[in-house]
Amino acid sequence: MAENVAGTEDRILDLAELLIRKNGYNGFSFRDIAAGIGVKSASVHYHFPTKAALGARVAKRYTDRFLDTLGDPDKAPEDANAVIDKVRALFRSAMLEDGRVCLCGVLAAESAGLPDEVAAEAKAFFTRLTNWLCAALSRTTWGKDQPAEAVRTQALRAVALFEGGLLIARIQNDTDLFDLL
Repeated sequence: MAENVAGTEDRILDLAELLIRKNGYNGFSFRDIAAGIGVKSASVHYHFPTKAALGARVAKRYTDRFLDTLGDPDKAPEDANAVIDKVRALFRSAMLEDGRVCLCGVLAAESAGLPDEVAAEAKAFFTRLTNWLCAALSRTTWGKDQPAEAVRTQALRAVALFEGGLLIARIQNDTDLFDLL
């Protein structure tokens, strides 16, 4: 039974992530989730009492997966361009895999209307990713010669570039535009 409960929770999270990335946080309901995975709305509420709890959990899981995929910044490439390329490749693969933008990019765009706990998890994505980039870039030949603020500025520029690139590629319906970055 525990396996079935965990399986249902994962299916709820998977579908919620897909719907947020496609339609935004306000573009789905618990009924949509229930219908999409073939359960009753009460079952969705059993796992996530509120939509805010679901949204926060989806964002945290997304962030954890993203950073887990990047791995330990101490094991990142020693070349600054290779570090940036590693992050670019992760954004690119997500876009090409399902044609969607970054979950936390969507949430950031909607942050003024999000519940605090969801906005906090979206903010955590950008903080954690920027911190990963700072740590990885600081180890590079380029980064060793730079003040911490220059490294942080470069990390923020890279994140902004990739998030913006995803949005432009999406609205233009042209994934090749992302490759121009």
